[in-house]
Amino acid sequence: MNNLDRLFTEDIASFSRSYFDYLQQVLGNIDTAEIGRFVEILLDARENKKTVFFIGNGGSASTASHFANDLSIGCNDYEKPFRVISLTDNISVLTALGNDFGYEEIFVRQLRIQANPGDVLVGISASGNSENIVNAFKYASEIGVLSVALTAFDGGDMKKIADEGIHVPTDYKEYGPAEDAHMILDHLVTAYLMRIIRLA
Repeated sequence: MNNLDRLFTEDIASFSRSYFDYLQQVLGNIDTAEIGRFVEILLDARENKKTVFFIGNGGSASTASHFANDLSIGCNDYEKPFRVISLTDNISVLTALGNDFGYEEIFVRQLRIQANPGDVLVGISASGNSENIVNAFKYASEIGVLSVALTAFDGGDMKKIADEGIHVPTDYKEYGPAEDAHMILDHLVTAYLMRIIRLA
């Protein structure tokens, strides 16, 4: 039984308050030094004109898309932009690769075409065990692409093999709070970057 199961009550007002309180606890336990290192990686990629790739499955796929939008377009810097691509967004590519090579290959195959040494790969996964992301991280290591894992639960294999990461400390299968926190990290990081580049 995880925290959400323990907090559940048929009274939606009470459950809402408990959920908000728990989410606040989760957010408060995120290591802000990990956020700082992630920001440094993104700023370094921008400075050196490297590409940042985002990947994820399910809800995390939409977070990957959202993060890519906020970082590339939302920062409103066209002279020296963040070069960002979400590899979750082209349904033709994803279904072709999944059909021809298997779902576990959908990100590796795209990286083989698009990634270069010095680029950055950001994987988003609550469990940290998504095979297609783990495979992508292993490939990134082989070709000199820096990997960053945004995880939850116990971090899974992604946390173990990533170069850097931000871990959201939740119990197993607490997808809601985990994905909530990942989305907040998107808005926090891009809000900071949008403003810090104005000062540069």
